Amino acid sequence: MKEKIDTLWEEIQSGNVSNLQELEAFRIKYLGSKGVVKELFGELKNVPNDQKKEVGQLLNTFRMQTEGFYEACKERLSAASAEHSKLDYSRPGNAEPVGSRHPLSLVRSEIIDIFSRIGYTVSEGPEIEDDWHNFSALNFPPEHPARDMQDTFFVEKGEQEMALRTHTSSVQVRVMENSTPPIRTISPGRVYRNEAISARAHCFFHQVEGLYIDKNVSFADLKQTLLYFAKELFGESAVIRMRPSYFPFTEPSAEVDVSCTICNSKGCNVCKYTGWLEILGCGMVDPNVLEASGIDSTVYSGFAFGMGIERISQLKYKVNDLRLYSENDVRFLRQFTSEF
Repeated sequence: MKEKIDTLWEEIQSGNVSNLQELEAFRIKYLGSKGVVKELFGELKNVPNDQKKEVGQLLNTFRMQTEGFYEACKERLSAASAEHSKLDYSRPGNAEPVGSRHPLSLVRSEIIDIFSRIGYTVSEGPEIEDDWHNFSALNFPPEHPARDMQDTFFVEKGEQEMALRTHTSSVQVRVMENSTPPIRTISPGRVYRNEAISARAHCFFHQVEGLYIDKNVSFADLKQTLLYFAKELFGESAVIRMRPSYFPFTEPSAEVDVSCTICNSKGCNVCKYTGWLEILGCGMVDPNVLEASGIDSTVYSGFAFGMGIERISQLKYKVNDLRLYSENDVRFLRQFTSEF
């Protein structure tokens, strides 16, 4: 019995009671109604009569030591808890720095949100494309200058020559090849052009292109869609105008300008004193593009449009240098901390 008591006391002394939950567990284990001390006193009846006095004294000493250990731990933990309770939780805490979203991400999300409200879904595709999806299916003739190394980054994939996509129209081709009209989708993503980097141009930028294909789609539908978009993005007072243009994959085609929101169309250096700002290109999908993707152009028609997110961001946030978007200057990025 003496050896057992000594072993238990060594176990108690080597234990670590670090919080009130562990203290309560200690009390139940050693001092509870079914605890170790109670069990040891229950075994006293089995001790020979000539040893009961000695063992009884040992048990009483062990019980007092255990209770003393418990009280000492309780006092220590209570003091620590009292010190902790002196903290004034009503005082304001130290503000943690809040991160910021990139302006291009903000504008991209806003554009997606606007078109999602009128039924457009988001489509994505690879940034490294083959000639068919990046050029041929979009009605680019073999001699088109966009195929030249001066405008396109080409890469080799095995024996096949691939290109870093020059527009997200390649995603629209994949959607048309794998879907049945009606189709209403937008394709945001990064694109690449072999251009000199300057305040007004970069070798990579971001686009959002839209596509709508169904029966009896007209140019009037295109105009009304883009007017809705301009008013949602730039305000109810925004006005658009369309100028004839040319794109291989649309016919007729147009450039779209929006009334300058910086000077209220009165003329400023941003709009070059014209009162208008170019924001996107658009047009009716060329029948050759529909047929190349397996869509009957005698039954279906559609329109497409595309815009640069950097350009929209410039107008929205008055950014005068495209390079700021990709240089990770925290002084520039911190301006958008409060944007959500």
